Amino acid sequence: MTRTDPLDVPRPHAQLHFGVFFQGVNHWTIWSAPDSGSQIDPASFRRVAQTAERGLFDAFFLGEGLRLREVDGRIHDLDVAGRPDAITQLSALAAVTRRIGLVSTSNSTFNEPADLARRLSGLDLLSEGRAGWNVVTTDNAWTGANFRRGGYLDHADRYRRAEEFLTVARALWDGWEDGAISDSPGAREWSTPGAVRQVRHRGTQFDVALAPTLPRSAQGHPVIFQAGDSGEGRDFAARNADVIFSAHGNDFDDALAFAEDLRTRLRAVGRPDDDLRILPGTEIIIGATEEEAQEKKRWIRLQQVTPATALGIAGLLWGIDLSDRDADGPLPEEDPVVAENDGSFGARRIADPRAVVAEWRAKAEAHGWSLRETVIALGPQRGHVGTRSGLADKFAHFVRHGAIDGFNVTPYLIPDGLDDIVDLLVPELQERGLYRTDYTGTTLRDHLGLREPLTHRSAPDHRQAG
Repeated sequence: MTRTDPLDVPRPHAQLHFGVFFQGVNHWTIWSAPDSGSQIDPASFRRVAQTAERGLFDAFFLGEGLRLREVDGRIHDLDVAGRPDAITQLSALAAVTRRIGLVSTSNSTFNEPADLARRLSGLDLLSEGRAGWNVVTTDNAWTGANFRRGGYLDHADRYRRAEEFLTVARALWDGWEDGAISDSPGAREWSTPGAVRQVRHRGTQFDVALAPTLPRSAQGHPVIFQAGDSGEGRDFAARNADVIFSAHGNDFDDALAFAEDLRTRLRAVGRPDDDLRILPGTEIIIGATEEEAQEKKRWIRLQQVTPATALGIAGLLWGIDLSDRDADGPLPEEDPVVAENDGSFGARRIADPRAVVAEWRAKAEAHGWSLRETVIALGPQRGHVGTRSGLADKFAHFVRHGAIDGFNVTPYLIPDGLDDIVDLLVPELQERGLYRTDYTGTTLRDHLGLREPLTHRSAPDHRQAG
């Protein structure tokens, strides 16, 4: 890609932001390679976070799974799993890092706001204003079975609960005035009278009356991340989030359309159209030449989509057990079995499997692909592949034309999967003025260049949260 004349670029001085996404339950993190380390050893988390901080990343973003993935009632044993509680792990990382943000994926469907808001506030204070919360919902009964009420919520109800949850959490975070704690040993009271306010909320999801127990951090609130891609998810992000973690980061036109859609939604709710940072999830594969990068990509995909994984993915599409088939042989001859998704499966059924199978068969026949090759070629196309120079050109085009603000990078190896990005790509970006050369602030909100929290802009009375 050729470099663009700055006069033709709408955001000629925009810089790229990076986060690192340490996933929860997944098969994209390679666990079987000789240089793959432990997925659960605290040293692995520390190594990834410190490497990202050396590369001046905005945030360490920790995925979380509340239950192991299941298929037809059986544990799916091909995934990487075993993540500790996110806030516990991030609190430990706060002690061994200085600047990088620490983002917890925490569930609004199966938590309660008084407890979770307090724990997030604790992380924000311990890290001196570096905490973030990826607000997620859960749509399946297999996770709901862990909890007293069981079951799962309909799609729209998940977002109604999440929004009300966030309303209560923000009221709690705003419950202490700035300067509420006395700064003189001679003061008559430990806190200024009236500076800690009761929160009373009655809504469809929560009915609570409580007093906040912690003061605000240096950044006011934890930074709010959101990862929904449906219409409801995008609207939720436009009303509530500081950052959206999307799947729209591979193709430029798709990424720009997504960004423009979000800007329209932001304007519709009265927010500036640059008020939401867009950080698609991605994988970055770097080679000395384009050929080397493509060969490296092929090796990575074969490690990620093992024969057993390919059969498992295809089995979900066909709706039958294919574990005794040859993954390097042809596609199954059977027609797919259409089963209703009742929410009980960790990996969801495909809405229209017959159409997808027909497409797979046509393309496999045209290209001479095996089942495994078909799964790799037609599965999710993730990431960017190339030389450091080529990737820098590509990312400049994305960020300076407003398609993204940066990427949340998923390393394909733990704990060393960020090394090429930090040692090779970051210096290339810095040479072009596309990436910071030092942290210029101390909080996650500073790193992302965000405005003050939404509830601080109009100074509402937060004693009544709903």
